[in-house]
Amino acid sequence: MIFEGLNEKFQNIFSQLKRKGKLNEKDIQEVSREIKLALLEADVNFKVVKQFTKNISERAVGQEVLNSLTPGQQFIKIVKDEMTTLLGGEIERMDFVDGRRNVFMLVGLQGAGKTTTAGKLANLLRKEKKFKPLLVACDVYRPAAIKQLEILGEELNIDVYSEHDVKDPVGIAKRGLQKAVAGQYDLVIMDTAGRLQIDETLMAELVNIKEAIEPTEILLTVDGMTGQESVNVANEFNRLLNISGVILTKLDGDTRGGAALSITYTIGKAIKYIGTGEKLTDIELFYPDRMASRILGMGDVLSFIDKAQNMMDEEKAKKLEEKLKNNIDFDLNDFLDQIKQIEDMGSISSLLEMMPGANKKALKNVDLSGADTKRTEAIILSMTNEERSKPGIINAGRRKRIALGSGTKVADVNRLLKGFEQSKKMMKQMTNSNISKKGRMKLPFM
Repeated sequence: MIFEGLNEKFQNIFSQLKRKGKLNEKDIQEVSREIKLALLEADVNFKVVKQFTKNISERAVGQEVLNSLTPGQQFIKIVKDEMTTLLGGEIERMDFVDGRRNVFMLVGLQGAGKTTTAGKLANLLRKEKKFKPLLVACDVYRPAAIKQLEILGEELNIDVYSEHDVKDPVGIAKRGLQKAVAGQYDLVIMDTAGRLQIDETLMAELVNIKEAIEPTEILLTVDGMTGQESVNVANEFNRLLNISGVILTKLDGDTRGGAALSITYTIGKAIKYIGTGEKLTDIELFYPDRMASRILGMGDVLSFIDKAQNMMDEEKAKKLEEKLKNNIDFDLNDFLDQIKQIEDMGSISSLLEMMPGANKKALKNVDLSGADTKRTEAIILSMTNEERSKPGIINAGRRKRIALGSGTKVADVNRLLKGFEQSKKMMKQMTNSNISKKGRMKLPFM
């Protein structure tokens, strides 16, 4: 869960606030102190924390909160507004150039996830902007870096330009750009080398690549788990390269929040994308207001809807719509398709954290690993085509065979079939209630 520790602390602080009918200056000072401690524990830069709590206190002790009918809610709104400002305020999109090649240069320290991020970003922009991307392997030092990018390209069906046994990253970048011109690629992403720490050789090499290819974007890839140490890294890269933005990675791990809450304020450059998981689809456009809501435990329904719409297979959705509209039964093949599309949206825990009011403590003892989803898939895939299309024929003998074939128990098969019947009834109800006057049915997320 993104910023789980910080999220819990803010939830506790806010729950105390809501219980107070009125706030005085002493209350505000105490709450501001608790917020300050929570942010420092999350490894947020001290200067950032100091300015953040100062802004909150100054706004809160004015008429805005003390004379409010709902002071607790008003104070929470101030915290959210200031958090959004701290994260960059307005969303800042990529600087795409029409009519010419978009050349992105990914830089950062080793281990920040540059190579994987290059593949994720190319895949996302191919889908969103209809770009024809080319990945260029400029990391000639890390063992298997070139091979890793080639494997990613093969998995995503994206072309990769690489030169094995060549130790000239500037020359590779130039020739990669020439390949892009010849092949009419309109998006080029350069995966550059990183080091375990900043050194003169690394920075000089990056400056030379920048001068050789004149990138439209220089994106600093930062490990979201590094805390305020990321500020020192970002400052140095920005000083020498004048980066255009930041991509924060590994926000699905044990991230305390220091990097996300310190970088934009400190170097004045926006976070443009965030990596939220290990899947090659786990990259999102960064929205400061939405991230503020997630950090403060308010959920993020808009990102949930975006994710659902992006992952929905339109062809399958249309076929299912026609099927239900024409009173053709929703079968186990359809059920399996729905499960797989939900699974593609990410882990259950990552989806639940987007839901406002989700009880994080109650969910701690719940299995959110996706094991139930895998078991369901195994059971359905152990059925014959006839059984999937006509579940009514699955008698006791067939249930035993399906359980044996899927490595589960008959009780698991019974539970799945019962859940399927409930889903089927729900789909019928939606069909009857969601057909518009024009005869078009609206399914969820369509």
